[in-house]
Amino acid sequence: MTRVRVQSFPPIANPRAITLVLGSMPGAASLAAKQYYAHPHNAFWPIMTTLLKLDKTASYAARVTALKAARIAVWDVFASCLRRGSLDSSIELGSHVVNDFVSFFTGHPRIERVFFNGATAAQCFRREVLSGLNALHFDYRLLPSTSPAHATLRFEDKLAAWRIVVDP
Repeated sequence: MTRVRVQSFPPIANPRAITLVLGSMPGAASLAAKQYYAHPHNAFWPIMTTLLKLDKTASYAARVTALKAARIAVWDVFASCLRRGSLDSSIELGSHVVNDFVSFFTGHPRIERVFFNGATAAQCFRREVLSGLNALHFDYRLLPSTSPAHATLRFEDKLAAWRIVVDP
């Protein structure tokens, strides 16, 4: 498998967002579809449609609209990186560029909570981004990854852990 430089997407967000969910970098299926969490076995959208009480067959545009209405933003820690495949473990060390969080938080001043979709996003954010945010203090929480590669938890267990995203 050849290594390629991959680019993340712009955030899903509106200026009134109070919650930010951060992944690390979209996988191959998401990049091909140009949609966050597009892999058919990723639990993110099944979890969010359940929590937001959406029709499970809702279009991507409808799901994005529902996230924005619920004041939930979605983005990735990395703007780009070199990677072979879709796994976080295949991100080439030192090849990544982080997203501009100073500008993001300036444009989204109501963010109070940051949830990490898996350990890689949390570790990289804390290592590469947090120190540059100086006085910004949020409620940071690590959630179990929704990736199909993280199959140690049942869907129901992931859903229970993710409920905090919609509960104040």
